[in-house]
Amino acid sequence: MKVLVIGGGAREHALCRSLSLDPDVTALHCAPGNAGIAEVAELHQVDALDGAAVARLAADLQADLVVVGPEAPLVAGVADAVRAAGIPCFGPSEQAARLEGSKAFAKDVMAAAGVPTARSYVCATPEEIDRALDAFGAPYVVKDDGLAAGKGVVVTSDIEQARAHARSCDRVVIEEYLDGPEVSLFAITDGRTVLPLTPAQDFKRALDGDEGPNTGGMGAYSPLPWADPKLVDEVMATVLQPTVDELRRRGTPFAGLLYAGLAITSRGVRVIEFNARFGDPETQVVLARLRTPLAGVLLNAAKGTLDSEPPLNWSDDAAVTVVVASHNYPDTPRTGDVIEGLGEVAAQDAPHAYVLHAGTRRDGDAIVSAGGRVLSVTATGEDLAQARERAYAAVGRIRLEGSQHRTDIAREAAGPRAGE
Repeated sequence: MKVLVIGGGAREHALCRSLSLDPDVTALHCAPGNAGIAEVAELHQVDALDGAAVARLAADLQADLVVVGPEAPLVAGVADAVRAAGIPCFGPSEQAARLEGSKAFAKDVMAAAGVPTARSYVCATPEEIDRALDAFGAPYVVKDDGLAAGKGVVVTSDIEQARAHARSCDRVVIEEYLDGPEVSLFAITDGRTVLPLTPAQDFKRALDGDEGPNTGGMGAYSPLPWADPKLVDEVMATVLQPTVDELRRRGTPFAGLLYAGLAITSRGVRVIEFNARFGDPETQVVLARLRTPLAGVLLNAAKGTLDSEPPLNWSDDAAVTVVVASHNYPDTPRTGDVIEGLGEVAAQDAPHAYVLHAGTRRDGDAIVSAGGRVLSVTATGEDLAQARERAYAAVGRIRLEGSQHRTDIAREAAGPRAGE
């Protein structure tokens, strides 16, 4: 099988790594990729938002499967263009991807499907914004209706900050605050059959103790030792399957990766948001634990034959990912700094720990930072404590001037052995 992956972040590096380990994959391509992906896939330049260009590249490569990683190309209809060229594509249509592209659309689908979520208002004027903020009170949850690269949500007790964010958006969703821990649960679907993956938890705030501004994600871990063993079954029955069924009923079936961001509240599971693609950095830990070869599962989803797929096989190991970010992230990050220590990680920490590249590029013989989130250092272990120790040992070998990372990823879940 020849596979083309679209994207260039750590999520795509995780996907490419898993696909490169699949014996059925005979050729692996990625566009545009990054310095790390270049080690496992052949890179190509393409405008990821140009569906016709992506379809031409896939045809030129005689790809048997295209996997679209990021949300922006999906919302732009890239998967539609690839499928129109007769090439199987893992990723929802432009219409189905509105589940992520519009918070208001997602709320409408959830209401129709009876999916439990936060009460909310969709606001377009300052008057509507003020009424909604007053109705719910602090803490305020304000979400840009459109795509914002994981940074369109503000949760604050400061009404002026909430109001300012709301007014900076063309259209905004203001909703009630959901208490309780958050869980990310992915599911692969062909628009009818739904195959859940293992749950993960990510860390959105920039600083230890969930302080600081919201980011695209600073780390993640899996499994969740504190979660109810029946959680996946419950979410399948109340969230994932009803949502997939509702979108099919509307004539816009969702085929690809459906990501449910969940709050385990005092009143039960509630959906915080949907995404239409693998999450970053949760993908890094979920795929680290997946034993089933990935390519065949994605191809079955793309072809509508997921019902022939047996249950997925998971490692008993735990996985932890720690994101190394640029100076000043999540504000305008500094780029162009040399990254050192990657060879040391490969020599001393493999196979239990490895580095997935996010914002990197090659500059001569050096690899330099090229984005806000630069690396995802991922490790596995017999439990979360061991995986965490291995991840942070590898992080300690990496040198990137001005870089930052959280020191508390999975610490609480790992228990007493976590140290610190």
